[in-house]
Amino acid sequence: MASREQHRDGPRERDRALEQRVSELERRLDALEGGSAGPASVPAGTFWALEGLKEQLAEVAGGGVLFTGAVRLPATGARTGPDGGLDGSERSDGAEGSEEPHGREGGRERGRERGREYEWQYGAVTDELLASDWTEVADTFAALGHGLRLRLLREVLSGHTSATELAALDEVGTSGQIYHHLRQLTAAGWLRSAGRGRYEVPAARVVPLLVALTAARPA
Repeated sequence: MASREQHRDGPRERDRALEQRVSELERRLDALEGGSAGPASVPAGTFWALEGLKEQLAEVAGGGVLFTGAVRLPATGARTGPDGGLDGSERSDGAEGSEEPHGREGGRERGRERGREYEWQYGAVTDELLASDWTEVADTFAALGHGLRLRLLREVLSGHTSATELAALDEVGTSGQIYHHLRQLTAAGWLRSAGRGRYEVPAARVVPLLVALTAARPA
């Protein structure tokens, strides 16, 4: 009986240990962001983020992965206040530091006068990722496997958020074709309706999308 309970407690203990280590890494990143008001500087060393992650996961046998980003994008018409300016709101897609099946995810989206800022971090343990069913994300990846869909995502992130604006772009096909691709991206979670014929990339997908694009580039 004791052996079975120990077996059940093992994954929970590893999850708690990972959470503590990722929290500590978040604290260190926050400390870097909240430093002096002087010119921004990159920490010494080419692999400063990697070294920090290795330190936090030193006791996790299979190690883990972490991606994070602080992204600033132009303002769009989807987030305007009564006077036509950006509403300056701050919100989060899901609770900050929310638990996910294979890791820990948290972030926030903040309105700014001239654009929007997205800050996101996700960490996962290697063993749990390898034990998961990868076929569950096949459709999510497949939605990115079309040149026009990738262009639509880029245009939406760049501020062209309405179907009318997208249809006016060169070499994007007919309105029917555009709506077909927008539906595919929405079904896969890369886009969502922002109302009045506008679309946006969900805050929780902005950094992952840019990470996926970076990872797909030729080495």
